[in-house]
Amino acid sequence: MKKILVIGATSAIAREVAKIYAAQECRLCLVGRNEENLQIVADDLRVRGAEAVDVLALELTDSATHQELIEHAEHFLQGLDIVLVAYGSLPDQPACEENPEQALRELNINFVSVVVLLTQLANEMEKRGSGTLAVISSVAGDRGRQSNYIYGAAKGGLSIFLQGLRNRLAPKGVQVLTIKPGFVDTPMTTEFKKGLLWVSAETVAQGIVRAIDKQRDIVYLPWFWWGIMLVIKSIPERIFKKMKL
Repeated sequence: MKKILVIGATSAIAREVAKIYAAQECRLCLVGRNEENLQIVADDLRVRGAEAVDVLALELTDSATHQELIEHAEHFLQGLDIVLVAYGSLPDQPACEENPEQALRELNINFVSVVVLLTQLANEMEKRGSGTLAVISSVAGDRGRQSNYIYGAAKGGLSIFLQGLRNRLAPKGVQVLTIKPGFVDTPMTTEFKKGLLWVSAETVAQGIVRAIDKQRDIVYLPWFWWGIMLVIKSIPERIFKKMKL
């Protein structure tokens, strides 16, 4: 029986990942901001076969809550096999350009708070010498684009942090998985026009679980985003800066 901590558990991708593990009769601890929504997710997972489900509502951007989170999860789960970090926001780029405080807030949500939390989680898992830290980054972090460079900067910084963390923890027996989804159809992207490159949260969740099982380091989801981003990263800066992306 796997013991799984899901942070940002009410997000669409996290819910789908939790459903897969519930069907495997795993034990789950769900963390997020809204207790009512967490309870709805927990009830669904119990019906789907989860061995046990607990919830904890707190503000993840407040680093003072992180120790409580870890202690609560460890007490309920009696160990940590897998931690999925799936919380974040999709910033309004023009608003961030006009208001530096808004940019700071988004960077704190998507980068700073995640790094602080992962640092504490990494220390706990290093002591055990086993387990998986699976963290949702984004293809947006592979190259800065004018349309979303605040978000891209946060995710790019997170991906670099995870590279270093993986380098540190690999000899200790801890897997660090960087998850880079492309366009995912979720409530957070409702207003976006959808096309052929868009996939469901369920599809991404299946890819995440496969990557964890296969002890992958980095996974692009769907797989073809690896090729797309390889092309985008290869464009010379003198040309790229003239493109409307």
